[in-house]
Amino acid sequence: MEFLLLVLNIAGAATLLLWAVRMVRTGFERVNGNAFRRAIQRSNANRFKAAGVGLLLAVLMQSSTAVAVLATGFAASGVIGLIPGMSLLLGADLGSALVVQILSFDLSWLMPILLLVGGTLFLKGRSSLLRQTGRIILGVGVILLSLQLISDATEPLRDSGFIVVTMSYLSEDLVASFLVGIIVTWLLHSSVASVLLIVALVGQQIVPPAVGVALILGTNLGAGLIAYGLTRNQNSVGRRIPTGNLLFRSIAAVLALIAMRFIELPVAENAMQSARWLVLCHLAFNATLLVLCLPFVGLMGWLTSRLLPSPVSDDRQVDPLMNRHTALDRAVLDTPQLALASATRECLRMSDVIELMLVPIMSLYDHTQKSATKDFSELEQHVNRLHSTIKLYLADLDDKFMTDQDTKRKLELTNFAINMEAVGDLVFKNLLNLARRKNRECLTFSTQGWSELTDLHKQVIANMHLALNVLVSGDISSARQLVEEKDRIRMQERNSNEQHLRRLQTGSVISIETSDIHLETLRALRQINSLFASGAYPILSHNGELLDSRLTQLHTR
Repeated sequence: MEFLLLVLNIAGAATLLLWAVRMVRTGFERVNGNAFRRAIQRSNANRFKAAGVGLLLAVLMQSSTAVAVLATGFAASGVIGLIPGMSLLLGADLGSALVVQILSFDLSWLMPILLLVGGTLFLKGRSSLLRQTGRIILGVGVILLSLQLISDATEPLRDSGFIVVTMSYLSEDLVASFLVGIIVTWLLHSSVASVLLIVALVGQQIVPPAVGVALILGTNLGAGLIAYGLTRNQNSVGRRIPTGNLLFRSIAAVLALIAMRFIELPVAENAMQSARWLVLCHLAFNATLLVLCLPFVGLMGWLTSRLLPSPVSDDRQVDPLMNRHTALDRAVLDTPQLALASATRECLRMSDVIELMLVPIMSLYDHTQKSATKDFSELEQHVNRLHSTIKLYLADLDDKFMTDQDTKRKLELTNFAINMEAVGDLVFKNLLNLARRKNRECLTFSTQGWSELTDLHKQVIANMHLALNVLVSGDISSARQLVEEKDRIRMQERNSNEQHLRRLQTGSVISIETSDIHLETLRALRQINSLFASGAYPILSHNGELLDSRLTQLHTR
């Protein structure tokens, strides 16, 4: 009975630690999610800038895995390149190690203050910013609390004969310790939580320092496996980034494990010093990984491109989507929940086709090939077919078997399909024609004007990904964020219009020649973004977070 209680206490404390780390990450994502996405997009300039951005984002989000998932999504859609993406992850690895360094200090005196302030802001905050700030502060306080609980829960293990025998065996077999570190990290799905747990056990003199180092090396490899596993459903281009990071981590961890056999580790004066030394080892490993591997990201990019080639040789990704079987299962029309799930999958498939049109459209402004025009025509026709089949499928759902929630979901999916079809028309009939006109007339945008257009295009793609998250999750905070981004895009379009008019006033010949194309491109991108954002309004309206009208109320006498 005592052993079962001991296991429950340790498992509960570890779960609390894992939840607290996730709580902090969620808070930062909800407060600065779009800022994080924009930072990743703008890190495409060079590998050093990308590594710095990755380090900063990992410190703020307390997770290199979260950065990896974001970077993989952007790489899959063509927003960032392979070399900056791999550099981003190397920087994120070091950022995650810095988080462990910060949290490993003795901050027990700060814990009650963080819990009080964070809890008050989270529960009583009147704005989303205050509540999410409270979530972050509360999460840090809970991390410190969970570490104290782990320390208290593992205290009885010091005198356990079984633990003594186990640790004695692991001390003699560092490979087994290395594998245990991988398994623990995979189970927790958080390298920060794993390292903090190992450090706590070393501080309690339960785990010997040498075993702790082997566990830490396994944790670093396990973190790479987590990112690889979470992104396995991306296309081959996106998967190259976590694959390259996993290879870097694996090579470095194995070499470090081999070196341990020939290097005698220093003996610490006490257990707490051993724990601090272990944290420094983790930090040094990731710093060394960044310094040594950053010059070789180009070579790793070449290798992963060979390991994960593009699905088609001529870079046209139309056929895989065209030949994919429909997700609309007519056998489940009598079960609304299953039918709506099938329709959701088909809507996501429709968005994949839209993404194939939207992502490369700005590159066609430089050079429009006939083959690209043909590809876009096929994709646009495919979008129209998907739009029709989704609408007809949802229309065949019998309302008498549906709840009010099912009816609302049916309307949301129908509107989503309609909006995606409209996006396809805007890309094919507006943007593609504008690109062809620019190249036919041999026009050139001004440097500032082209930068404004490409920045807006990248932000629209990021908002498309956010809109898909809203479609699947129905998350209120994400829906608010999407509407806020719509307002920001509108202001960005207005500012670009003003800047363009100023260039016209200066008599810039380039701006005068491309004026119509510039303004129409801005308008089309803003319309596309508005269509993406429209899916957020039903969610906000249903939860009472949307005003009925923007008009001021008129008071009559």
